[in-house]
Amino acid sequence: MSDILAPDAPIAAAPAPDRTAAPAARTFDVDCTLAYQVNGPTDFLFQIHALDGLDQRVLDESLVITPPLPHHVYCDPTVGHRFLRLHADAGPVELRYRASVERRPIAVDPQAREMPIAELPDDLLHNLNPTRYCESDLLGRAAQMQFGDLPPGHVRVQAIVDWIYDNVAYQIGSTQATTTSRDVFVQRAGVCRDFAHLGVTFCRALNIPARLVVGYARFEEPPPDFHAVFEAYLGGRWVMFDATRMSPVDELVRIAIGRDAKDVAFATIFGPATMTSMNPLITAR
Repeated sequence: MSDILAPDAPIAAAPAPDRTAAPAARTFDVDCTLAYQVNGPTDFLFQIHALDGLDQRVLDESLVITPPLPHHVYCDPTVGHRFLRLHADAGPVELRYRASVERRPIAVDPQAREMPIAELPDDLLHNLNPTRYCESDLLGRAAQMQFGDLPPGHVRVQAIVDWIYDNVAYQIGSTQATTTSRDVFVQRAGVCRDFAHLGVTFCRALNIPARLVVGYARFEEPPPDFHAVFEAYLGGRWVMFDATRMSPVDELVRIAIGRDAKDVAFATIFGPATMTSMNPLITAR
């Protein structure tokens, strides 16, 4: 069972920000608590550690598991995010992860171009393919009809983001763990994961490499939650977009990067365990 993203994120949204000038580096404090009731031998795989690399740097961090349990952390060498593995027997289990992370946003070039397929790095080609939740092969015609005639590059990806924001309602409880981008396109409702999946899908359908990003984000209204956005490969680098406009992408602390939600679940559970509480907080200094 995977807890991909809890469906209880806040609904408030802000206008699309101007990101053409990079803000100064900022430090964010993460304080994430997860609690479970375990009813029998269970193995957990968590992705809650802040990514140490790209445009952010982990200054310090700590992990407390109650009761103390055997565990270890390993790093995915492809993108650098970390996995926490632990085994628990029956009883309550609580994790508390804290970190201070420096975030260095990069200025966005509104003239950034789409890269021809022949110029893409080899290790990015898989980000063009349809996946379990991002059915770019099934939505290819819709993407071409809606965005195919727009100027290629950042302008076109921003048009995708604006279209999703204008045409898909942010509606808690409207989707579930098995909901795909095609489902969201049809029903026109979803949560942050669904908005990001649809952005990834439209980009891939237009031959723009795209991927999902999950992290810690600040929201104006509670409750706190993990947040999903997407990145498109433009002008030779990854550029982050948030079609929900719920939290500035320059303030998102990355946890994991993947092809879709199945790669970035914050918890995967092998056994009889139930989450009893979740509180992923982030504050700016």
